[in-house]
Amino acid sequence: MLQLILGGARSGKSRLAESLASGSGLAVTYIATSQPVDGELDARVALHRQRRPAEWGLVEEPLELARVLREQAAPGNCLLVDCLTLWLTNLLMLDDPQRLAAERQALLEEVVDLPGEIIFVSNETGLGVVPLGELTRRYVDEAGLLHQALAERCQRVVLTVAGLPMTLKGTAP
Repeated sequence: MLQLILGGARSGKSRLAESLASGSGLAVTYIATSQPVDGELDARVALHRQRRPAEWGLVEEPLELARVLREQAAPGNCLLVDCLTLWLTNLLMLDDPQRLAAERQALLEEVVDLPGEIIFVSNETGLGVVPLGELTRRYVDEAGLLHQALAERCQRVVLTVAGLPMTLKGTAP
């Protein structure tokens, strides 16, 4: 099963995804896309590490998400990817403008045939004011397009608000 858990900052999306992964009864591998860039992000990463069960596997990959999913997916495994918007940011910050398109396409092609369960976590960015600046507008646009394409492929899509899951597609978690 493919699942997409969306929500704003501190909406409870990661907590929900972690609960779903724990409740799956499968071996869990957490795929972290963040890169240490400042103290605030380091603190967020530390919080996520504290919440994760010690028996979960961990793969840190900021760019080649499709490759890691292909390598880690297996029957009896649950992969939890947190988060797609950090992955997108990492790709947008590269000097190679073609890399984002190639990695995005690889991800969208790869996920449809992978075994096991995959839970994607991502920030919903399209509900507020679009910020000024070309890069931030591109980020919002790219995130929205990625979410739409991935939601088409997922069996369950959930939006979290104030810690409450609202099922947009599929059965409620």
